[in-house]
Amino acid sequence: MIQGYLRQDGRKGIRNLVAVAYLVECAHHVAREIVHPHRETGAHLIGFPGCFPNGYSQKMMERLCTHPNVGAVLLVSLGCECFNRTALLETVRASGRPAELIVIQETGGTRRSVDAGRAWVARTLDALRAAPRVDMAVDELVVGTICGGSDATSGLTANPAMGRAFDFLVEQNATCIFEETGELIGMEHWMAKRAQHPALGEEIVRTVAKAARYYDAYGHASIGPGNADGGLTTIEEKSLGAYAKSGQSVISGIIKPGDTPAGGGLYLLDVVPDGEPRFGFPNINDNAEIAELIACGSHLILFSTGRGSVVGSALSPVIKVCANPDTYQRMRDDMDVDAGRILEGRATLDDVGREIYDLILRVAEGEPTRSEALGHQEFILTYKTFEPLGPACFPTAA
Repeated sequence: MIQGYLRQDGRKGIRNLVAVAYLVECAHHVAREIVHPHRETGAHLIGFPGCFPNGYSQKMMERLCTHPNVGAVLLVSLGCECFNRTALLETVRASGRPAELIVIQETGGTRRSVDAGRAWVARTLDALRAAPRVDMAVDELVVGTICGGSDATSGLTANPAMGRAFDFLVEQNATCIFEETGELIGMEHWMAKRAQHPALGEEIVRTVAKAARYYDAYGHASIGPGNADGGLTTIEEKSLGAYAKSGQSVISGIIKPGDTPAGGGLYLLDVVPDGEPRFGFPNINDNAEIAELIACGSHLILFSTGRGSVVGSALSPVIKVCANPDTYQRMRDDMDVDAGRILEGRATLDDVGREIYDLILRVAEGEPTRSEALGHQEFILTYKTFEPLGPACFPTAA
């Protein structure tokens, strides 16, 4: 049985962190300096750099600051940005978490703000260490999946092995989230066949079509030179591998960044903005998508890589599953699972899938991932626009 941290809304976290959140780029340095002496003892830096308001970023910050892995929040504001800091502070406090706001212009500048913030974080971390832990069942876990630095081995080993782990989790009624609709082009009809009901299948097809239009507007698909160097030549090829991450379970619904799944099962996260393209590529890097998975409640993230990505994340641990046996040998300090053993005949797909599943439970219990042990706490948040989902996207639809 996993031991978690009970939150006021009934959800449970697998970590008990202090999130230090800057609310404009002008406050980034102060927030980073506040975190620095505490970064190895439970303080994580997140933030939004923009100055003008955006509903997506406000929702994302509210969901991230009230994530089950977060035990307390320090907000750092310059003082003249448009971000609604009062609403965010009220949301965090209403969730039962300790929360404080530092407004740099009112506190007296950099040095005084850093000193005040460090003192608050130190006191709060001391208090969080005394927090009791409670039993947490597998069906209370939320797990996200992503791939980055993919090559031709990704779709043969790591991605399908993570899909098997997803199947094992869904069998226990855990919540699993896969995404990257821009890397699922060509697979929409296969996903539609797995939808819980026909209306959801139709929405899946429309969601992927939106992604295709979005990338077409920018003249670039979600594929990079490193993918091609690693043996992937078309977005369709890459889509086959990306699709394998979803496993074989029934797809229960579609969600958008910041939406919390209604219950256990498998969900598709639509990360491509709605409306006409306005803010650039939706997946500017892998950590932008990781942040969106976390905002949907993911306790931890499965990350497959063939070329060798080293990133982790703030707030939720990242389990790195290496697809390529050569990459694993070169970069084993950064990798949690050697899925390349499948290519070499040293393990089956089910063997590695079960290994990933078992590691998920150990990480949920407190075992650090490689990226955590190395101090990786990457985070990025930019502008997007999303429209509300219709009822066909949810598992209760007829």
